[in-house]
Amino acid sequence: MTQQAPAPADIAANPAPLALWRRWWRRQSPSRQDRFITLGPLLAVVLFLAAVIAAFGYLRIEEIDREQQAVKRDVEYAQQRLRLRLLERQEQLMRIGRDVSNKEIDTEEFISQAESLVNQYPELMAVTWVDSKRRIKVAYVSPSANASQLRGAGEQLKVGETDGTYDLARDLRQPVYSRPLAAKEAGGYNAPTLQLQVPLDDQGKFAGVIMGEYSIDGLLRFGVPTEVTAKYAVTLVDDKNQVLAGNLPPPRNPAARLLPWSDGAAEYEIPVSPVGNGLLIRAEGYRASLGVVGSGFFWLVSALSALTVWMLLGTWRHTRRRVQAQQALISETNFRRAMENSMLTGMRALDLQGRITYVNPAFCQMTGLTEGDLVGRTPPFPHWPEGEIDTLMQRLDDELHGRTPPGGFEVRVKRKNGQIFDARMYVSPLIDPRGQQTGWMTSMTDITEPKRIREELTASYERFTTVLEGLDAAVSVAPLGSEELLFANKLYRSWFGGEVSGHLNLIAQAGVPSAVPTDDTLDAVDGLAGFPTDTLTAAQTENAEIFVPELSKWLEVRSRYLTWVDGRLAQMVIATDITPRRHAEEQAAQQNERAQTASRLITMGEMASSVAHELNQPLTAINNYCNGMVSRIKGKQISNEDLLIALDKTAKQAHRAGQIIQRIRSFVKRSEPNRTAADVATMVSNAMELADIELRRHHVRLSHYIAARLPEIMVDPILIEQVLINLMKNAAESIEQAHLPTARRSVELRVVPKQIEDQAVVEFSVLDTGRGLSPEVMGRLYEAFYSTKAEGMGIGLKLCRSIVESHQGRMEAENLYNGDEVVGCRFTFWIPVTPLLLPTAPAGDNTAARNAGVH
Repeated sequence: MTQQAPAPADIAANPAPLALWRRWWRRQSPSRQDRFITLGPLLAVVLFLAAVIAAFGYLRIEEIDREQQAVKRDVEYAQQRLRLRLLERQEQLMRIGRDVSNKEIDTEEFISQAESLVNQYPELMAVTWVDSKRRIKVAYVSPSANASQLRGAGEQLKVGETDGTYDLARDLRQPVYSRPLAAKEAGGYNAPTLQLQVPLDDQGKFAGVIMGEYSIDGLLRFGVPTEVTAKYAVTLVDDKNQVLAGNLPPPRNPAARLLPWSDGAAEYEIPVSPVGNGLLIRAEGYRASLGVVGSGFFWLVSALSALTVWMLLGTWRHTRRRVQAQQALISETNFRRAMENSMLTGMRALDLQGRITYVNPAFCQMTGLTEGDLVGRTPPFPHWPEGEIDTLMQRLDDELHGRTPPGGFEVRVKRKNGQIFDARMYVSPLIDPRGQQTGWMTSMTDITEPKRIREELTASYERFTTVLEGLDAAVSVAPLGSEELLFANKLYRSWFGGEVSGHLNLIAQAGVPSAVPTDDTLDAVDGLAGFPTDTLTAAQTENAEIFVPELSKWLEVRSRYLTWVDGRLAQMVIATDITPRRHAEEQAAQQNERAQTASRLITMGEMASSVAHELNQPLTAINNYCNGMVSRIKGKQISNEDLLIALDKTAKQAHRAGQIIQRIRSFVKRSEPNRTAADVATMVSNAMELADIELRRHHVRLSHYIAARLPEIMVDPILIEQVLINLMKNAAESIEQAHLPTARRSVELRVVPKQIEDQAVVEFSVLDTGRGLSPEVMGRLYEAFYSTKAEGMGIGLKLCRSIVESHQGRMEAENLYNGDEVVGCRFTFWIPVTPLLLPTAPAGDNTAARNAGVH
């Protein structure tokens, strides 16, 4: 819990609390003491102002209460006087009413008594006798009344002229006062009046009223005592707060509002009885001048208070500035001490004689010595190694005479446990605030680890250079826009003799990266940029295979941009000899061509019986036509016209046989791959002619759908026909193995255009109604030398997929289902309409063309 400070009053009354106060003050933190010192004068200002304002406020409240009580007392006195006057007039009118009800006076006597009342009491303006039918029998009006109050005998009171008091007096059978009524004068001024209705009784029946009309202004002038009107502004108001009589007090001078008691004069209002809330008397006190003595006292107190507040505020500002300066000094000292204590650099101060005057914690931590072990010591110092004291003494002498190099110097330092480490020291003069040198400041940094890293980096650089020199790839680096060779390894120098022309020729033949990297990307280039790794190949590099006639070698060239050590943008080229690989690729292409030719021969061998049957039909027809013509010629039973018809049919059959032989010959003929713009419909029709022979042998029906307006594609037609024939032949064999009835033996060929992977393609699909592919067969579908047929070689589908992929297409197979039952299989492949550009080869070399059919 917070300890409360002793009260000053207790301290003054008893000396013992003073000692308690001092002990409590010493126990407080410096920040809390500063807060008390700073806030003390401000608190005194606040308390002083509060006391002055409270004193004036209390006096003002007492004065206002006193004035309010006086106004209330005087208004109640005026209300009693006004009430007695109204009751006296009411009693006199009631007496006249009794005489009229008892028929003791006539109209002349009534006028005489009314005249006496009006002349005697100026507030009474008129007395009127009104019968039960609202007709005026007789009326007496004061000469000072206005014209609107003059009423003649026999006139009828208008409805609303009495504000309903006539009906109320008739119903209640007792005197009734009306609300204040406005009687408009000729000049346009409304002179408010008040009516009193005294009912008349004729043997228990209502016989009319005696109506007395009062001037409200007269009630105020003659009913309110003059001692009240002299002290207050007295007014009569109605229930709507409208002034009926009297004058408002004059407005106060705005300059008087400077005084705190000048606002709000005392006022009080009360209903006028017996009239009720319809007529109220209000009084507001006049504000008299306070005089020179009252104002002078106020301004004197105000001036003394302002002077006291100014002095206290000045004391508070001075105290606050002093505390702020003290806190800033403490903060600055603590900050500098914290900065010195948190530094990793050792700091040591020497005087002009070489004595240690200051060390920071980092220096003590480096040497393992305490501040007491170092401060005040003279050379030789305890952190000097024994074997190097003479050298260090010479260094100290240079230091004290200002002969140390600006870049510092390296020394060996001994720790307390005897361990030696390397350090670098910098020396600068120590200047006091007066600008005089008082010593030397030395900073010491442990460089053992940086020195070890520097040595390791040097060794690493040597190892890296050795690796680059031993690479089987030629590495060269040259800046952009210059013919300077920045780096070249051993293999490059052996190929190009260390000249930059080889680097430039490689770039000219292989091309350059498509975009120069920005500064942000260059910042991410590591120190080993250009090393031939997969990551390098995949990031901002350009690969190309070129043939260099000077070397008679095929080279794979990779290039990329990098930032050289001096900040220049350079281009690195890595050239690898791939001549053996190109030779291997050429041999693989030749082997693939022979495999394709062998596959076509095998296919035609398997289809030999079907082809023989297909050729037998036109040959038999030719034989029959020839035998028939010979026999009919011998018997002279044929005309020239019949002979021409028979010869024409014979020629057609011979042409048909020749077409079949030509199609087979072109299919099995070995030739170089030749990509041309091929018509899809023609290519599919040729494949269907050959495949239909085999399908008819297996009693399989072939149907096809070829979309209209198919685009031309860049393919080798013979290779694509080979893929289609193999797929349709495999479909027929799958149906044959399923032993399906004739009605279900069908193969469908569909060729349609599509959009796959955001490119336009032509899709070929072959659907059969066989048993489909088992999971085992599906997993090894394209495996070389794997076949489900006893006489199969297992290279058909592998070659088909190789042919499709060499045309940058894709092949896939899937089973067809009817619910959970497999009802067939579908092989699909697609060829892009616009293939990607293939790598070019120098003139006279056909390796790239052959690779297109095997990769």
